[in-house]
Amino acid sequence: MADTATTASAAAASAANTSTDAPPFQLGKPRFQQRRLREAVQLLEDYKHGTLRPGVTNEQLWSAQKIKQAILHPDTNEKIFMPFRMSGYIPFGTPIVVGLLLPNQTLASTVFWQWLNQSHNACVNYANRNATKPSPASKFIQGYLGAVISAVSIAVGLNVLVQKANKFTPATRLLVQRFVPFPAVASANICNVVLMRYGELEEGIDVLDGDGNLVGSSKIAARHALLETALTRVVLPMPILVLPPIIMSMLEKTALLQARPRLLLPVQSLVCLAAFGLALPLAISLFPQMSEIETSQLEPEIARATSSRTVVYNKGL
Repeated sequence: MADTATTASAAAASAANTSTDAPPFQLGKPRFQQRRLREAVQLLEDYKHGTLRPGVTNEQLWSAQKIKQAILHPDTNEKIFMPFRMSGYIPFGTPIVVGLLLPNQTLASTVFWQWLNQSHNACVNYANRNATKPSPASKFIQGYLGAVISAVSIAVGLNVLVQKANKFTPATRLLVQRFVPFPAVASANICNVVLMRYGELEEGIDVLDGDGNLVGSSKIAARHALLETALTRVVLPMPILVLPPIIMSMLEKTALLQARPRLLLPVQSLVCLAAFGLALPLAISLFPQMSEIETSQLEPEIARATSSRTVVYNKGL
């Protein structure tokens, strides 16, 4: 019986090794992520070169493009680390938003949550930047320090002013303090984007014609890219950091939450998650990642280098 069991186990293992339905097993690794990504990229390459196999549907092509855009950087075609992808912004960013909006924060907690938020934002900005030109590590460090210092300074300064406002009742002071994270985060986000991507303003970014051919490197396009990204970073935290304080101030007066204060944090987390889910698509949709600009608005040498009326550039996210 033992020999039979051993033989059966060996046969099963051999069948598993020779199966074509799954990639080789790797402990702790996602099963199909790598294969699905490779298949998606190959499908898009086949479509691009006109070698698409019969039977491929538009739905499969859209799905393949969605997978590629969610995981790979459009300039480098390298995988973006999951916590810094835009598709991972909500699950990894929501706990930070909840921390930013906690009531009755101390100086230490204010500094910690602002530092954590800008650390995450700095990594997201860097991972989703325009990467047509090399960016030294010093630019990343400069932008990171500038964003953290500005966020912490504004948040702490506003909290101190609110505490010293003698005309505010305790309830009003608490409500006003809940809105402090928004101006701190919005201004720091602008600082973060500008400082971390300042090299693009100095060197320009690549612009492409309608066929994807490189036309040149434009500083004007770089200014448009940074302006659009900065506006996105101002719009993004607006619903996230403004709506939850308003909603929570009303929910906290309900009999349910007054009788069960332990539900406050879970309810606030759900409210923040819903606001985040609303804000991110709204902010990202303001400007497409591959933005278009008329060649007449760019440098004369670029306008002379192409017959296309418009060119495109990677704005970054």
